Amino acid sequence: MFVDFFLELREARVPVSLREYLTLMAAMRAGVAAYSVDDFYYLARATLVKDERNLDKFDRVFGHCFKGLETPLEEGHGIPEEWLRKLAEKHLSEEEKRQIAALGGWEKLMETLRRRLAEQKRRHQGGSKWIGTAGTSPFGAWGYNPEGVRIGQEGNRNNRAVKVWDKREFRNLDDQVEIGTRNIKIALRRLRQFAREGAASQLDLDGTIHATAKNAGWLELKLVPERHNAVKVLLLLDIGGSMEGHVRACAELFSAARAEFKHLETFYFHNCPYEALWRDAERRHVERTATMEVLHTYDAGYKLILVGDASMSPYELVQPGGSVEHWNAEPGQVWLARLLATYPKSAWLNPVPEHYWGATASIGMVRRLMEGRMFPLTLDGLDRAMRQLAR
Repeated sequence: MFVDFFLELREARVPVSLREYLTLMAAMRAGVAAYSVDDFYYLARATLVKDERNLDKFDRVFGHCFKGLETPLEEGHGIPEEWLRKLAEKHLSEEEKRQIAALGGWEKLMETLRRRLAEQKRRHQGGSKWIGTAGTSPFGAWGYNPEGVRIGQEGNRNNRAVKVWDKREFRNLDDQVEIGTRNIKIALRRLRQFAREGAASQLDLDGTIHATAKNAGWLELKLVPERHNAVKVLLLLDIGGSMEGHVRACAELFSAARAEFKHLETFYFHNCPYEALWRDAERRHVERTATMEVLHTYDAGYKLILVGDASMSPYELVQPGGSVEHWNAEPGQVWLARLLATYPKSAWLNPVPEHYWGATASIGMVRRLMEGRMFPLTLDGLDRAMRQLAR
């Protein structure tokens, strides 16, 4: 099992050496990880991964090699907390869901939450009013409400929360993903505009032959600057939340873009660009770049590509404070308009299949803000987007 794990990591191009593998085996013999799957995962990651960019590849190989492996329960161990939490989750039929009414708007929701925080004195479960779990209250976790604030729940269940009261950790996309097909790169090549700039460092074969012939056979070398793609691209990627299900497609696009465009600037956002963007998802709370700084640093010659599912609460686009994660002074549509005004050559790539776009109000809103320049993240969609940007 461990040998197969080591070989699969090598096959996935995680630079793991034999010495590191032997270190892991020595730690296992010493009982460092005991019989805990979590302890073994962190031990293996600490000994075998030297670069954070390889964490995604390591996780995929670990999940494949040890799928279904569970930590054995110790004698007298109680029922796992996760099992109890799952039993408490609120599962309602579609008819029951339709009978639950929303509070009636953003202001009403926020005002009611402030009152609940001031009045509530103890934990609640299964109710329809207080902040709690497994109920129909608009505030809490593991329940259902058509419009609420999610508090203390990991991940989405019904995609109905308009705000999330948790610290959420995202990861950068892996820029070394091996593309399964060259078609993504071929589609991106429609944006190529070749130019020769910089120092003359490449042999000009035709010029050398012509100059040598004119020089009666005496060799005269001619050099020209290297020919490269002169297109400048500003790539903004939605990360985390509902985008977790589209990581593979976005990673392939990201990797292809890194290979195709010499002048590529990349930033992350969540759901909609606001007053700040970030380059490193793991340090987004401490290292952020003001969006106005981005607008002033990269001129209008850049082509703007936004990648995201545009699936969010409509409040994020039209309401100050509507961001699911923080209190934004200006709504998302204001910042999106500023980006489009600065970069007239722009397109939005959406990984959600195009025939589902009509089912989500925010997708239609973003599409209108983009003046129809939203394209599906498919080969045909990429081709149409690149043609649009190349005009």
